[in-house]
This record gives sequence, C-alpha cells and structure tokens, in this order.
Amino acid sequence: MGEIIKVGMADIKTCVSPDGVTTLGLGSCVGIAIRDPSTKIGGLAHIMLPDSKAMRNEHLNLAKFADTGIEELVSQMEKLGARRSRMVAKIAGGATMFSFHGSNTAIGQVGQRNVEATKEKLKQLKIPILAEDTGANYGRTVIFYPETGEFHIRAVGRSESVI
Repeated sequence: MGEIIKVGMADIKTCVSPDGVTTLGLGSCVGIAIRDPSTKIGGLAHIMLPDSKAMRNEHLNLAKFADTGIEELVSQMEKLGARRSRMVAKIAGGATMFSFHGSNTAIGQVGQRNVEATKEKLKQLKIPILAEDTGANYGRTVIFYPETGEFHIRAVGRSESVI
C-alpha cells in the first residue's frame, strides 16, 4: 500500500496508485472520487456547496463548490495523464445533519442540493457514477483507492462499507 493523502474541507487532491486519498467529516458535504481505471490516476474533491455562481470573488476557492470543484479535479487528473473519456466516479455524503424548524428551506436541504449539483456536473462532463452512499442523517469518512476503485465509507455506529 502507498501513502494515504488527506483531503481537507473544500479541498482537492489527486494521486496515482498505489496511493489513496481520504477525507473526514462528510456531513452535508459531498466527497467525489474519480478515477481513470487505465492509468490508475484518481482524486477526491470535498465540496461544501452546490453552486459558485452566486459568489462574485476573484479569489474563489474552486474546491468549495460542486460546479467548479469537479471541473478542477478533472483538470488536475488530466494534467497527470488521465483521460476524461475513461473516468468514472463514486460519491458519498450529502446528509441532512440537523432537523429543525424550516429544514425544508434551501439551507436545511444543502446536503441534498450538493448531491443533485454533483450528479448534474458529472452528467455534463459525461463521467458516469458507478456507486453512491448519499443522504440519510449521519456523517461519513471516506478512503478512495484509485488502483481498485474501492471507496471505503465509515460512519459512527455503522459497519464499514465499500462501494
């Protein structure tokens, strides 16, 4: 096994097999794991919000948003030698972490909106989603191995799953 590279919140990291990538604390955030099975190049984006269009900031953190973060991850992977036409994805997160009065508002549904925005951007880029573990009301920690495509998902009080 290689090194496991940590991905922070609103962050993107790429790696080449045998290395892997991990991120902690996916609540309403979504972890998008993408790989090119031929080159074993992969990466993980930890996005916080669905859409950057409302932000008018020249110093925008691309990794914070589904629309810009996924594009940036794909771009970084292509620079390493991956081909978009071969890329496949797996996603996790997008939970509804807190139930409160008004949780059906846009703020209360940010996890669901993150998942929808992630799926839409991957569809636009023609990157198929092979598996997902999204929604519900619990946080997740994930580890992604581009060599095999295994996406390990851990949550407190639950058995580890691999998608």
